[in-house]
Amino acid sequence: FDSLPPAHYKETMNTILVWMQQSETKLSMPQVAIAEYEIMEQRLGEFKALQSSLQEQQKGLNYLSTTVEDLSRKAPAEVSQSYRSEIEVVLGRWKKLSAQLAEHCQKLEERMTKLQRFQNDTRTLKKWMAEVDVFLKEEWPALGDSEALEKQLEQC
Repeated sequence: FDSLPPAHYKETMNTILVWMQQSETKLSMPQVAIAEYEIMEQRLGEFKALQSSLQEQQKGLNYLSTTVEDLSRKAPAEVSQSYRSEIEVVLGRWKKLSAQLAEHCQKLEERMTKLQRFQNDTRTLKKWMAEVDVFLKEEWPALGDSEALEKQLEQC
């Protein structure tokens, strides 16, 4: 019986595996070009929620690692090796998932910053173009009015 994990181990392992599968599916969704800031914010919120969930699941992963260490001391070599192999696969997936999640968050935040900058630049350019349009539609001063011509030249 010492070489068998507690029932809680199997439950925790199943919970972690299901959670990782769901998270991997969410992260594997194709990244599409999004030009709407609100959608990007919503997607970032989903990633942040996934990161929080990852931190909550960390306790279960720690429990699994500790249990495998305890089993390794008590169980025969072949049994403990099978549990070590199982936990190594899970830890590898966990590490990859965690890195992917952090990378997705970082890229999305960078893209949001670029989009916001682009939108601000576009607003500034549109405002400037409207001012130029007004200027171009103004009446030209009379040819003899040198002061008005100089002012218009400065504006140009």
